[in-house]
Amino acid sequence: MLLKFLSIALAAFLMIAPFGAQPVAAGSRAEKEAKRAEKVKASINKLGVGEGARIAVKLRDKTKLVGYVSEVKEDSFTITEPGAGKATVVHYPDVAQVKGHNLSTGAKIAIIGLSVGVAVLAFFLWLENAD
Repeated sequence: MLLKFLSIALAAFLMIAPFGAQPVAAGSRAEKEAKRAEKVKASINKLGVGEGARIAVKLRDKTKLVGYVSEVKEDSFTITEPGAGKATVVHYPDVAQVKGHNLSTGAKIAIIGLSVGVAVLAFFLWLENAD
């Protein structure tokens, strides 16, 4: 009797189990592109704006842009080439790859402090040798 009950329970479980399982979807192409655009937007916001926010961007159409981020908007950002002054508006979904760097405030202060220290040391050495 127990064997018959277990057989029926197993058969019922095997018939119901496929309906309870949810298929795992990899996500639609639009969802993937939206995630990618959000990542690009986050990295641009982290980089900042101004001539210190140097950036190199490769677009999906294989175009490469190099310059600095001069403006950030909700759906796009602007790259300005330093020599030519040419500004190009880039929409986040059009970006394939972003490479950029910007010194933090602490790093800028450290560089300035070190430069001032070296200048003061050089001045005192010059005074010592001038006598």
